[in-house]
Amino acid sequence: MGHSLLDALNVRVVGSGEKILVLAHGFGTDQSAWQRILPYFIRDHRVVLYDLVCAGSVNPDYFDFRRYTTLDAYVDDLLYILDALRIDRCTYVGHSVSATIGILASIRRPELFTKLILIGASPRFLNDRNYHGGFEQPEIEKFFSAMEENYKAWASGFAPLAVGADVPDAVREFSRTLFNMRPDISLFVSRTVFNSDLRGVLGLVKVPCSIIQTAKDVSVPASVAVYLKNHLGGRSTIHMLNIEGHLPHLSAPNLLAIELRRALPR
Repeated sequence: MGHSLLDALNVRVVGSGEKILVLAHGFGTDQSAWQRILPYFIRDHRVVLYDLVCAGSVNPDYFDFRRYTTLDAYVDDLLYILDALRIDRCTYVGHSVSATIGILASIRRPELFTKLILIGASPRFLNDRNYHGGFEQPEIEKFFSAMEENYKAWASGFAPLAVGADVPDAVREFSRTLFNMRPDISLFVSRTVFNSDLRGVLGLVKVPCSIIQTAKDVSVPASVAVYLKNHLGGRSTIHMLNIEGHLPHLSAPNLLAIELRRALPR
């Protein structure tokens, strides 16, 4: 995509202030997921927002199935954006898959990141010996099959499960962005995410991290936050939110914004 990447991924910079805050959304959403969080930060931060190439808000012609086979290509996109905007230091907030993208980016270019704030992060979703990621392989295959057979039905069922809490507006919003994704791209990205395993590189992360985890998340067990804290190579803290769901920026934005402000570097 070259120089058109900023336009292709709908990159925006809003707010004022010397400090830079990057908000990176997770699977099934786009940058609009942060709309209720933004007011808490635009007075004293320049906030960078962008859409992952798989998001429904991005022209699907930009999604190269040969290139986006691993998370490294998404890392390339993030670093290209930061370099194009001439950002040499930022706090990075990543939700779900964008948390892992941030982890990988910080290993490659640690000088760019003052801190990583990881929301609903998982280095591996599949269970393994002595590791509880939350899913067995047969469960994942059923998940993929449901997506393939009837994407709309799958999305209608998955949205309330992911939101967790009884917040109809959040379910509607997540459903909207899930439906906006092209089904074949959604399935391809899901396979990439669920087959990723970052456990072996966590020790290479030297940037300070704050791990934000909800008490009950259908996608990420609370024990994963502890695993991250114990295996990340830099200083890290856990912020537990006493709520349900994988999308606190949709279901409990005020609570999350307060926790994010607490997690910001001083």
